[in-house]
Amino acid sequence: MRPPVVSGGAVVSRVVLVGQAPGDKEPVLGRPFAWTAGKTLFRWFHDASGMAEETFRSTIYMAAVCRCFPGKKSTGGDRVPSPDEVRNCSTWLQREFKILQPRLVIPVGKLAIAQFIPAQKLDTLIGQIIRASFAGHQFDLIPLPHPSGASPWHRMEPGKTLLRRAMRLITAHPAFQELTPPAG
Repeated sequence: MRPPVVSGGAVVSRVVLVGQAPGDKEPVLGRPFAWTAGKTLFRWFHDASGMAEETFRSTIYMAAVCRCFPGKKSTGGDRVPSPDEVRNCSTWLQREFKILQPRLVIPVGKLAIAQFIPAQKLDTLIGQIIRASFAGHQFDLIPLPHPSGASPWHRMEPGKTLLRRAMRLITAHPAFQELTPPAG
């Protein structure tokens, strides 16, 4: 893992988005989801709710399974953090949950989802509300696929339909609704 630690900042929120780990651009730009995957992720939220990236970043707490860039694979692309690296960073996420006590958790990608529920195929998880528990706290979990350009899952069926369903569930969730004041 390569420092610096990348943080979404001190946002007090009952909605927590959990990513895998920063890519190589995030440490330079100083924020999570700052590059290609972030553009896709924020477009999903804008299309589903009208929420701009700036509003998202200021109202939703952004955490990660691992806080530092894990480096590149020898074949290119970002390396997935090892189980030891995940374990070494796990206390941060546990403490954040104890402090924030989220009502809605949005894990992004398989590694983030696996921190809360047993690994399953995305087809069985995306578009579902799952009651989960972590660090002694219960909450609703609405998983999302990773918005990486390397993964075609969210651009083809059934991924496209399941992603739309997940975004409808997220934006209709009471904790998300409390983030955005009613129009007018």
